Amino acid sequence: MTEIVILPGIGGSGELHWQTRWEKRDPRYRRFQPTDWNRPELKDWILALDRAVGATPKPPLLVAHSLACLLVAHWQQVSTASVAGAFLVAVPNPETPAFPAEAAGFANPPSTKFRFRSLVIASANDPYGTIEYARGKASHWGSGIVEVGELGHINEASGLEDWSQGKDLLAAFAAGVAH
Repeated sequence: MTEIVILPGIGGSGELHWQTRWEKRDPRYRRFQPTDWNRPELKDWILALDRAVGATPKPPLLVAHSLACLLVAHWQQVSTASVAGAFLVAVPNPETPAFPAEAAGFANPPSTKFRFRSLVIASANDPYGTIEYARGKASHWGSGIVEVGELGHINEASGLEDWSQGKDLLAAFAAGVAH
């Protein structure tokens, strides 16, 4: 498998989040580093993603959670950097009251087809985005979609620990983009 760039959402994925656990267990994983995890600015996050992708020897896989899924949608329209694909977990809907006000700059994500392969992973009871919203984004972006049942926001609060189902989905996706 190729190198992987971890893209946490707002707050940066804490110690118990599956993204952090995966990153700590595998040297191929590297986390992008925006200036501020708690007061996200789209332009800064786009530059941080460009730096992270540029630091890999070959096009990496992006593993995005929550707000970072919207980041990928915005980034892929303004950057020419190559990636192998994007694994997009728990796409939030910026039109809902639950969406953090400090992330308002990420609203209105492009609805155009991505220039690389992508897969949306969606939970049936995500408080930040309905399954219908995830299906709509997957359709617009030209992404595949896997609905994983009721896992909330697929984060620390979901109690997933190492989230083996997610690892299996990522491995299958990575194998598919390698061909």
